[in-house]
Amino acid sequence: MRDRPVIYSGLLIFVAFLTLPVWHNLFARVTAKGPAPVLPAVQKQCVAPLAYMKSSHMNLLFQWRDQVVRQGSRDFTAFDGRHYTMSLTKTCLNQCHGAKADFCDRCHNYTAVSLPCWDCHQDSKPLLRNTRKTGPPAPLDIAGSGPSWRRGQTRPFALLRSAR
Repeated sequence: MRDRPVIYSGLLIFVAFLTLPVWHNLFARVTAKGPAPVLPAVQKQCVAPLAYMKSSHMNLLFQWRDQVVRQGSRDFTAFDGRHYTMSLTKTCLNQCHGAKADFCDRCHNYTAVSLPCWDCHQDSKPLLRNTRKTGPPAPLDIAGSGPSWRRGQTRPFALLRSAR
């Protein structure tokens, strides 16, 4: 009977820790609303319906990659009969979504997704901005930067270094 204050205080502390995320979000004024990517102003129709693109756009991009790399086919016929070139940078980014930072990165950073796409593809907008005539280009770090190399492949310059 004399343990009642200890039990009640333990239950109170347990409930406080259990509801701590809720209280934190209320006081920090954090909402559950996700990021708002900048929608394209030029194109009103995507290559697939909006619901499919929200949930499965990576499946579409993986299918495009496989068809281009393995079969050599670059023509994609959309659900409405329109034809597109299967290319992340030429079709999606250049014709429709503009800047990767305004569209792709907002959702992917919010969900903490790391993408292998950008190992090979580059956002052309920042690349064009950095090509101004401001001086000589910076030397390339061949050993450390660049795409992640697949298992079993040698880096292009590894043979040159081993021959020295």
